[in-house]
Amino acid sequence: MKNKKKRKYDYIVVGSGAAGGIVSCRLSEQHPDSVCLLEAGSSNWHPYLNIPAGFIKVIFKPGFAWQFSTEANALTLDRNIPIPQGRVLGGSTSINGLVYNRGLKSDYDNWSALGNEGWDYKSVLPYFNKCERRIGHAKNETRGFDGLISVTDSNWPDAVCDAFIEGASEFGISKNPDYNGTSQEGVGYFQRTIFSGKRVSTANTYIKRAKKQFGLIVMTHSQVTKVLFDGNRAIGVEFFNSKSGSIENIYANKEVILSAGAINTPKILNLSGIGGIKDLEKFNITPVADLPGVGKNLKDHYSIRISNKIENAVTINERAKGPRLALEVLKWIVKKPSILSLSPSVVHIFCRSNKEVQEPDLQGVFSPASYRNGYVGVLDKYPGMTCGFWQHRPKSTGEVKLVSDDPFDAPAVQPNYLQHEEDQEKIILCAKLARKMMSSDALAPYNPTETFPGSKCQTDQQILDFCRRYGVSSYHLCGTAKMGPSNDSMAVVDSRLRVKGITSLRIVDASVMPDIPSANICAATMMIAEKASDMILEDSKRKITV
Repeated sequence: MKNKKKRKYDYIVVGSGAAGGIVSCRLSEQHPDSVCLLEAGSSNWHPYLNIPAGFIKVIFKPGFAWQFSTEANALTLDRNIPIPQGRVLGGSTSINGLVYNRGLKSDYDNWSALGNEGWDYKSVLPYFNKCERRIGHAKNETRGFDGLISVTDSNWPDAVCDAFIEGASEFGISKNPDYNGTSQEGVGYFQRTIFSGKRVSTANTYIKRAKKQFGLIVMTHSQVTKVLFDGNRAIGVEFFNSKSGSIENIYANKEVILSAGAINTPKILNLSGIGGIKDLEKFNITPVADLPGVGKNLKDHYSIRISNKIENAVTINERAKGPRLALEVLKWIVKKPSILSLSPSVVHIFCRSNKEVQEPDLQGVFSPASYRNGYVGVLDKYPGMTCGFWQHRPKSTGEVKLVSDDPFDAPAVQPNYLQHEEDQEKIILCAKLARKMMSSDALAPYNPTETFPGSKCQTDQQILDFCRRYGVSSYHLCGTAKMGPSNDSMAVVDSRLRVKGITSLRIVDASVMPDIPSANICAATMMIAEKASDMILEDSKRKITV
């Protein structure tokens, strides 16, 4: 295969993350040497991008992640909350928390019930399975074993984690070794996209394979500024080459696929003339399609974390410094269990907020580590543990919108966390539940003492104020170009992910989700990409106008 850069391809894919990395590979299999993948960031060259614990070193670095933040809002005490998104080959799969979590069956049945044919659980399960290589698990029809994304169980034994899991039974939460199987509810160790101590991303799986075997053209340092049109047909993209400092164009024979994520995809659509007419007129952008739903329907999981100081244990806080850290590095090098090969959240909890709820509506995370002010960044100097929680399906919705017609200006992102009264009630319950689970009899030998927020925070109003002041994004942004039927005026794409009113333009990423799943969203985004790849190839073979 020639594998030479050119100016025209069958397909152009914008964004190399959980979706773009997969769809570019699948299209390359059928269209060798004629798929171009554009990534605004660099290649995944840095060692921290392959070491699981390296996430803490890269997630807040502009060289590896878009440093977006939310607009100030009184609901969260006028804070600008960080919402970094991957800006490197592999996108957020190269910097995320490595948790593999599909969600509930009802998530996808609900998508279908909203008028999105073919997105029910039975229809999407084969695509979850297609991308997964489940390791260390008996084969069954609910899991995949031949895919490219390795999913493993934790191999790092920890007495504090074990005690936390045992303690959950005191509150009626039983052990569940496979929350991605037939039932999500329960407690146990997270399944992770980690193999042989290293991060598994779309960069070192799908993209690597497609470049080597199918001549996928990958252009890094290439920030797409807009989609190019001939009438209402997408014919290519304009992008900024940060290496040469020049604006360049490339063209597509068949389709342009946007996989830039829930913040950048609506931004590119707006800059290209797709969005609400009034929104475009503010910046004198010539409309191509009037789709008022672009940038709307933003959803995210707003989470709160409770920290405790403990005794009689060695936690990650101590293991991450001095001679102990050197030992952990050595263990990682020789492929022994090490904190370097851990996901930031070690234990999962899926539970119901009350007995009337039919299935889990809350997700919790636990780690034998604690951070100053409860936020991932700097570890405490003493042994600690942290338990966090969030609501599966928040009612609050927000938006992403342009602040100017300059493609290098970050858009305004307003999730409206805690806007809905039910979300406020649930976040108070989340904080109470985290506290309760860290005061179990099973954890008593470690003499836990709450350090964050501390004993002075007791009433519901005090807890809500704490949640407003210290709650953070779980980085699960989605929904800003949602799929929906023809009678949904706010839908941006149809059930085959084609942009409405436009031909030869599709969106394949988390922005098409009509509602947020009861899970971390990476697994669902990869499923969307596998399914979309089949749809794109089917439409091409049938010569369907897209």
